[in-house]
This record gives sequence, C-alpha cells and structure tokens, in this order.
Amino acid sequence: MNYDGTLDWMLDEALGMPETLHAILLSRDGLLRAHSQGITRDEAERQAAALCGAVSISRNTAGFCGYAEQELSPPWRQTLIEFDDAYVLAIAAGEGSYLAVSATDRVDLEACSFRMQQLVERLGKAMTSPSRLDAGTRA
Repeated sequence: MNYDGTLDWMLDEALGMPETLHAILLSRDGLLRAHSQGITRDEAERQAAALCGAVSISRNTAGFCGYAEQELSPPWRQTLIEFDDAYVLAIAAGEGSYLAVSATDRVDLEACSFRMQQLVERLGKAMTSPSRLDAGTRA
C-alpha cells in the first residue's frame, strides 16, 4: 500500500490531548500509512521503519514472559519506549497495522493509551493494512 495522506486527519485527532507530539500509522512491514501534521513525511517514514523493528522485538519476547513459542499470535498489547523527557507508545491498529504516538514526559500515559485504543476501535477498518499478496513476485 502506498502512502497517499488520506488517513492523516485521523492522527491529528489522536494528538488532541495535552503533551502529545506526533502520531504515525504504519504497516507491519514498516511502511508509513499516515502521519500527523507536526512531523514531516521523511521523518515519519524513518520512524515507521524504526518502530516496526521495536514492535517486532517486543512481540518476539513473549517467551520471556512465559508464553509458549508455538503461539502464533502472542497477546502483545503495546510497546512503550521511555526517554528522559519523552515517551513513544505503539499499539495494534487493526490487522497488520500499528499506531504510534510520541509525547512529553508530562503526558498522562494511561489517558494517552486509552485515547489511542478508542481511535483504533472507532476507525478500525480504515487502519487495517492487509498482507501484500504479491510480495514475492516481480513486476
């Protein structure tokens, strides 16, 4: 799926609470699907690729928490990255997509996560990124 900016408006709504900075919607394979107004497309694409890796690592540590290796879909809920004065939260946003929001250290993390979940529930189908069927074929 190519980035076309049609979902960007949704992410501006995710930033409607105090201390949030940026929001991006990315596919499971790290492609940018949408970004909020305050971040450039180039930076959003860079962050989408990085967050794809962070989420993948998070999901693959389920065994460290006692989940069986053979579980196809461990019960991952979110990834939180903490800095001295900022956070990044990433959650599932429909099949094959993740929603990520950055915020200052003054954000109410619980409220931010809740608002992200509400956005995903309300706009779920639009946020879904189906698997690419032609991933292994040549054009």
